[in-house]
Parts: sequence; structure tokens; C-alpha cells
Amino acid sequence: MTRTTMLIPATLIAATLALSACTDSTEDTPAASIPATTTSTPATGSAAATQNEDTHGGQGGHDGMDHPADGGPVPEGMAQATDPTYPVGTEVTLTADHIEGMNGATATIVGAYDTYTYAIDYTPTDGNNPVLDHKWVVQEELEGVGDDRLDDGTEVTVTAEHMPGMRGTTATIASSTDETVYVVDFEADGMTMTNHKWVVESEIQPAS
Repeated sequence: MTRTTMLIPATLIAATLALSACTDSTEDTPAASIPATTTSTPATGSAAATQNEDTHGGQGGHDGMDHPADGGPVPEGMAQATDPTYPVGTEVTLTADHIEGMNGATATIVGAYDTYTYAIDYTPTDGNNPVLDHKWVVQEELEGVGDDRLDDGTEVTVTAEHMPGMRGTTATIASSTDETVYVVDFEADGMTMTNHKWVVESEIQPAS
């Protein structure tokens, strides 16, 4: 009897120790075993700019969302064309593709000017990708160049801000024309563009 009575407390002690060990194992589970949450950050800057430029092949095109809906006034001192093929108020059809949806759009002439007009290559000041054959800037949007027509390859400073990062950049003249240059209002892909600068005469046809 005495031997049996002494075994009972020993059994109880062993069971208590086993339960305590289980409890400690649960509390020591490392926090690192909980899955982490990943947050995606959208790409910005030059990557987004590349996508917009690729839409137009990176040559002379502007994405409609980058171009202001209202182009604003023309530079001071511009000479109005005395006898333009398309007078102010004329409805025309555009054949240029400066902006998505522009080619084939019906437009209204709001200004016609005699000047030299240039296509330029430049790197935007905001860090976006280089732009090739941007059409167009006029003589009056180039800093300190005088009145004479500039040769291809001439480096100039641009004072216009047709696109983000254009104003103040150093550009290279890619080509030029002395055609009458126009300011137009038109609608493209549901967006109304007013005072759009610029469209040269060879990029316009009579409205059908």
C-alpha cells in the first residue's frame, strides 16, 4: 500500500511538466511565419513617358493627354498671313498625326501666319526620353535667333511649352518650312482642342 501511494504524486508531477512544455512551445512560434503583404508601386517618370512616345513612334507625335487642351495665345510679334489659302473661320480636314485621332479630323482655322516653322529634336528638361522630329515650333518661339531662316542642324533654345519639359530646352533644327502656318480648333478622340499650335498648310485639306 505504501509503495502505490507514493507513485501517484510522481505521475501527477510528470503530467504537469508535459502540459507546461506544450504551452511554452505554442507561445514561442516565430512571428516571421506569418505571410508578408506586398504593395505594388505604379511606375512613373520616364517609363510612363516611353509608353506615350511609343504610341507615336517617338517621331513628331504628342500624346493627347500630354498636350494642353487650350494652346493659348500665339507669341507676340507674329505676322498674320495676308492672303492665306484657308482664312480664319474656314472648316478644313487635318492630315497631320501630331495627336492621336488628329488625322482626318475636321478643324476650324482660328489663325494663319507667315513665318518660318521648324521640326526639332530635343531632350525634355523634366527627364523624359528624347523627342525626335517634333512638329512644330515657329521662329518666334526660339530664343534670340533673329528673323532669318535657320539651317538644319542649328542648336536653339525653345521658349514654347507645347509639351511638358519643352520650355528652356536646347533643341536641334531637324527641318524647316516657309509654308503658311495655322492655329486650329478641332476634336480628337472625344477631346476638344482649342488654339492648337501648329499645323502647316501641307497638313490641311479642304473639308469634304
